[in-house]
Amino acid sequence: MTSTLRSLLTLVVLSGAVAIVGPVGAAPRHPSAAPAAVGDAPDGSIAYALDLREMPTLAQIIPRLDRARVVFVGETHDRLDHHLNQLEVVKRLHARRRAVAIGMEFFQQPFQEALDDYVAGRISERELLVRTEYFDRWRFDFRLYRPILEYARTNGIPLVALNVPVEVTSKVGRSGLDSLTEAERAAVPAEIDRGDSGYEDRLRAIYEQHPRAGDQAFERWMDVQLLWDEGMAERAARYLAENPDRTLIVLAGSGHLVHRSGIPNRVARRTGSAGMVLLPADSAPVAPELADFLLTSGAQTLPPAGRLGAMLATEDARVVITAFAPGSAAQEAGIREGDQIVAIDGIPVASVADVKVALTDKSPGDPVQVEVRRRRWLGPDEALNVAVTLR
Repeated sequence: MTSTLRSLLTLVVLSGAVAIVGPVGAAPRHPSAAPAAVGDAPDGSIAYALDLREMPTLAQIIPRLDRARVVFVGETHDRLDHHLNQLEVVKRLHARRRAVAIGMEFFQQPFQEALDDYVAGRISERELLVRTEYFDRWRFDFRLYRPILEYARTNGIPLVALNVPVEVTSKVGRSGLDSLTEAERAAVPAEIDRGDSGYEDRLRAIYEQHPRAGDQAFERWMDVQLLWDEGMAERAARYLAENPDRTLIVLAGSGHLVHRSGIPNRVARRTGSAGMVLLPADSAPVAPELADFLLTSGAQTLPPAGRLGAMLATEDARVVITAFAPGSAAQEAGIREGDQIVAIDGIPVASVADVKVALTDKSPGDPVQVEVRRRRWLGPDEALNVAVTLR
């Protein structure tokens, strides 16, 4: 059995709307609890009970998903098991019909051409990471997403960049929507729906856990959330309109999908297609309106990544070492604070993201050649080629 399948899945159907998916051969986890009677919880609210006697498999719900134009599958960004679940949904839907596409929160819309070139085999994975500025714009370990991207490339499945450019969302967060230039507004949906009070209430509850500077700050923070959700929904809706024969599988953080009020309802408003929502079981307290299905799986972790053990900064267009972690591999090899990293294994380094790209597949114990430039008080800079064993 592959690691993908080991992370997956048996299903418990709840009142025809919610399903729980658990690891094969493992006892299902109890999230919170489908409705029993009003007032039967200790606080007088409705209690929910999961019927664990009915356990359909993921394969058995795929026909229901296959009838939808759009399927939303949530994630916690750093959970490998969540991404393996997403991959399994992609594989099973693809096996039933060839015309599927994958929409991804973790790529921003201006970089669609790079995704097209990657799927077509015109560029390598490394070139994809560079051209999409992945490590500047997303930063989560790329290995979490690699199996999904590789499967799409192998099978010619289109990848759709859903997210709004970070330059726009950052500016809105600082100065509000009114601060955008005409060119920046072109990246913003013309229609932004603020009428969902439940959506606002949930955002406010999250915001108040990390209080900032009052209501104006909350309004700007909510503007950013709306911009993300409306922007991704508009891009998804446009893709569906341009590709009427394809099913779009949207992969996004669970916060954008819970209760359908982030992306799903905003896609439905534009397309008339409600779609189906699958969430990890730990996304939010269980309730029938939370999603169509919940997925639960045993936690899995990536193997450790190889590290230089150095803190980096960009100074005057140079990537320089500003400090070392305890037990630093780079420091032990003779690299010093202030040294500029010029290349790693012959790959030029012009940004901190370039270092991450060069080390993407490295493990502890792997050797790398680090070319550094060391400034001297007198005379030209000293060029050094240092062998480092990663930790």
